[in-house]
Amino acid sequence: MPLRTIPFGDGQVPTLGQGTWFMGEDPDERAREVRSLQLGLDLGMTLIDTAEMYADGGAEEVVGEALKGRRDSCFLVSKAYPQNAGRRSAIEACERSLKRIGTDHLDLYLLHWRGGIPLSETVEAFEQLRRQGKIRRWGVSNLDTDDMKELFAVPGGQACATDQVLYNLTRRGIEWDLLPWCRDKGTPVMAYSPIEQGRIPAKGALQSIADRLNATPFQVALAWVLAQEGVIAIPKASDPDHVKANRAAADLDLTPQDLAALDKAFPPPKGPRPLEML
Repeated sequence: MPLRTIPFGDGQVPTLGQGTWFMGEDPDERAREVRSLQLGLDLGMTLIDTAEMYADGGAEEVVGEALKGRRDSCFLVSKAYPQNAGRRSAIEACERSLKRIGTDHLDLYLLHWRGGIPLSETVEAFEQLRRQGKIRRWGVSNLDTDDMKELFAVPGGQACATDQVLYNLTRRGIEWDLLPWCRDKGTPVMAYSPIEQGRIPAKGALQSIADRLNATPFQVALAWVLAQEGVIAIPKASDPDHVKANRAAADLDLTPQDLAALDKAFPPPKGPRPLEML
């Protein structure tokens, strides 16, 4: 079954991509990480998310190796440190990322989290990168609703393509305000750590649903994220079997009864919560 896609700017991206946080840290794992990313591409998980922060650029180098000869098949995302989001520093940071990956452009470039540089200056820098062809689109990560409203009030800020945030069954705070706001604006949300880095309690409703579907609790938790409107999930997997398991999760069919059981086990927010980060 082909992966479901979601409108993204002037095109479409799969709702299930690949994250790279913690890749590039162990040289002995590099070959397996490269194989895992390539397998994910083969299985249709063509969105790959990385960042200059991950392993101090090492994850970008792993991505570059995985994309040799197949860059055109990938929707490539990277992120800039907040201190590298200024008029000059963003240009220089992006160029360093491009060099590490071995490509001439990113499909999406994100501000990793908000720092002291004004959003207006970051938008100006990102728009310059877009005009230069070094990035196709830009967005943000770890910005809460008030930050997004401020961003959209900045000249050019409404060009923001996404907000990448922590979202999973145990971290549902964005459902109160941020996720509805993004949906209203037509801005997709990227969910990082969609299974809480394997820490979601694998028991109760999760286990019961998994048993019925002949799946694992973590696959059910990932399928739940993928079932949310306007959300893209980017789990990290550095093992080929884990990659296959993530891909299979996209084919799970959660019933309304399943979703109700998960709501009972992992209740949605009853009021506003500060944006959570990892």
